[in-house]
Amino acid sequence: MKRREFIATALPIVPASAFLVSSCQPKSASHSETTDPCKDFSMVSENDLKTRKKLGYVDASPRAESQCGNCNLWLPPKDGKACGGCMLFKGPVQTAGYCTYWAPQSK
Repeated sequence: MKRREFIATALPIVPASAFLVSSCQPKSASHSETTDPCKDFSMVSENDLKTRKKLGYVDASPRAESQCGNCNLWLPPKDGKACGGCMLFKGPVQTAGYCTYWAPQSK
């Protein structure tokens, strides 16, 4: 094989082999390991995310006396979970969060 034929044949292989080698590299920590579990919305539908937004949910309440943790609609974290939930929408909810439907807990 002549040098020109070899170069013409081998040249397209170089980028492909670089891609293959890079895909064999170990990946960094997975998304769920590096993310706050109370901000993981991977199991929440787009419609449920829109509902959260319509209800004005925020992770940190602007009113110290009105937080999800002391709301009548609050669902406390289940065993081993870092965050709770809400009766009005799906997905993780911060204890210190807030939405426009906050209601005081009945005593």
